[in-house]
Amino acid sequence: MKRLIIFASVGLSAFAFSQDVKNSPDKGKQKTALIVPAEQAKLEAQKKAAEEKAKLPKPYDPKADAQADINKLVAQAKKEGKNVMIQAGGNWCIWCLRFNNYVQTTPELKEIVDKNYVYYHLNFSPDNKNEKVFAQYGNPGDKFGYPVFIILDKDGKMIKVQQSDVLEEGKGYSKEKVKEFFTTWAPKKG
Repeated sequence: MKRLIIFASVGLSAFAFSQDVKNSPDKGKQKTALIVPAEQAKLEAQKKAAEEKAKLPKPYDPKADAQADINKLVAQAKKEGKNVMIQAGGNWCIWCLRFNNYVQTTPELKEIVDKNYVYYHLNFSPDNKNEKVFAQYGNPGDKFGYPVFIILDKDGKMIKVQQSDVLEEGKGYSKEKVKEFFTTWAPKKG
């Protein structure tokens, strides 16, 4: 008899517990409730990024003959005593567009760039991967992602490849780090 009472008590407790979970406001789907806010936040972030991307200038041209353009810029750099700054990426890349916009709209950085570099946006996209051009620089996008920066001296010799994440700060770029990068790799005058 004792066993029957204990067995009935345990069974009844289990049944009562299961009913409490099923009748709770989330109907026993607590895991789902935790996922929904995370999914919602991700969708909101994607929406904001798409809105931001739509507003930014698109400097990359998938139809450009990148090698011919770079050859012209090397000749110009030699004539003007500047280096060539190649910003590799694409119009699909929010960080590429942010960097371009940041440099163009920050007077101090734009002045350093205009004084020391001829600037080129080397396209990498499904439309045009510029594989031959990237190969001659060691395919830095494969190693570092985009944007990636390739600096050539006035003779067209590669002197620096710089990944961009070390220049980032929050959802943008650090003015001091970008300024230091541009200044460090500017041609030595005199």
